[in-house]
Amino acid sequence: MTTITTASSVAERIDALDWHDLRRQLDEHGFASTAQILDQAECADLAELFDTDRFRSTIDMARHRFGDGRYRYFDHPLPEVVLGARASFYAQLAPIANAWSDRLSGDNPTFPDTHEQLLERCRAAGQTRPTPLMLRYREGDWNALHQDLYGDVYFPFQALTVLSDPSDYSGGEFVLLEQRPRAQSRAHVLRPAQGAFVIFPTRERPHRGKNGYHRVGLRHGVSTVTRGSRTALGVIFHDAA
Repeated sequence: MTTITTASSVAERIDALDWHDLRRQLDEHGFASTAQILDQAECADLAELFDTDRFRSTIDMARHRFGDGRYRYFDHPLPEVVLGARASFYAQLAPIANAWSDRLSGDNPTFPDTHEQLLERCRAAGQTRPTPLMLRYREGDWNALHQDLYGDVYFPFQALTVLSDPSDYSGGEFVLLEQRPRAQSRAHVLRPAQGAFVIFPTRERPHRGKNGYHRVGLRHGVSTVTRGSRTALGVIFHDAA
């Protein structure tokens, strides 16, 4: 990359975010949007990686009936930006994940303080393949609603950022669907700013009802790109089997 971005510099930016407000967003809405973390040049440099050999696997969505477009899973070593984002986001989100687990009557597992400790759990469960990925959609492409679960060990949050300049594409909104018990589903349609991150649940979230908290399942996807090309970075914290 032409822009030198270290893991520590990304971590410092993430640590400096208003985490009190981000936690409020997550508790109230089930997702949160950050301020810009990566600048335009850093986004462009990351997007250029899509056509390199930094990846362990490439998925053609149409072939698997996941939608249309392609996504690619990074191989080791991960880019510095991804390493910094994974470790720093995790450290801030682990206490929130544990609070959510408590609200769901402790049925969900608790999570360690550091991302490396989570990866140790993944390795013990046979989950050793990195899951951060890049996704590219061109005109007419879309991503079906889904969940990113890759084994028995998974972290309840993940994050994404759009690397493309907003003027380079139309459509391609991020869609988060809440599957509410005994009620119609509700969709959130988001268009995150370039270099800002959306934090959202991997599988479910606690929702406060009349009789306490209950589970709300979530799936996410991308609406059809109607013009241009959209490239995004997905940061998933657990590894795959």
